[in-house]
Amino acid sequence: MDGRGTLAYAVMVMGVLVATVVTAQQPSLKKVSVHYISPASPQEMYTSYCAACHGMGGRGNGPAAPALKVPPSDLATLAKRNNGTYPSNHVMSVLEGKAELAAHGSKEMPIWGPIFMELGQGHPAEVQQRANNLTKYIESFQIK
Repeated sequence: MDGRGTLAYAVMVMGVLVATVVTAQQPSLKKVSVHYISPASPQEMYTSYCAACHGMGGRGNGPAAPALKVPPSDLATLAKRNNGTYPSNHVMSVLEGKAELAAHGSKEMPIWGPIFMELGQGHPAEVQQRANNLTKYIESFQIK
């Protein structure tokens, strides 16, 4: 896929996730496009790319969560669910698009590696920086 195709794919996939309109009857998602956030700003990246589904504290309770068919993972309990060890290699793998997760390949949950590659204009080092900084940020709010 060429650069323009990848960007179109990223915008299309990401557009499903970011904003939610919740009504009294049925929550629904509103499409919005991905915008560039500096890879040096993990909190801002998390807020922009992750919090709509996973929530600000990573508990899977973001405003878009009720509209999803598969509930977002509780990111704050990753270490707790792994015998007290934060699975940083696994989180990096998910963010780089290398891990196989059903939710991260569906229409609801994007595979971040290609999106990050497009945002970084094809620079693998920027993808790695994004994934590394987000991995460390998610580690910072782990529940013991």
